[in-house]
Amino acid sequence: MKLTSLVVSLGVTLISSSALAFDAKLTESAWDGKKVPAAEQCQKFGGISPASPQLSLSGLPAGTDTIVMEYSDRDSKGMNNGGHGQISYALASEATDVQIPAVLGHTFDLPAPFTMIAAHRGPGWDKAGAYMPPCSGGKKHAYYVTIKASKGSEVLETTVVELGKY
Repeated sequence: MKLTSLVVSLGVTLISSSALAFDAKLTESAWDGKKVPAAEQCQKFGGISPASPQLSLSGLPAGTDTIVMEYSDRDSKGMNNGGHGQISYALASEATDVQIPAVLGHTFDLPAPFTMIAAHRGPGWDKAGAYMPPCSGGKKHAYYVTIKASKGSEVLETTVVELGKY
């Protein structure tokens, strides 16, 4: 049996080393990747002007012209895999290092160069918008963002950043 077959049968997904080649990290000290900061949860649970965390990306592949961010709740089937919103950030020119600013939650009014790809999937749960901040009501759900370096519609590389539990 090949290692890939064994690993898949155990429920583990292999990712090639080239799939996670660029570095991405949270840049605000309040976002430590372990616990969602106070007031950054959705408005339904007391968030005060909640926003996505700022990100620092480095080592982006040549040709990257767009960064795609898919926000997710790993512990909610409906809100996983981009369920908290999918947003792109257009680069003015090719760059290997990029700083991605925060985006307010609960709004469709995104500043340039952000564009909404898909609104969050829970408009009946909390206020609609392009990005819904963590919204599990403190049930310790794990939140993360999948970040894709793209050229046009081609995804060049992908990485994941843990946002923390709420």
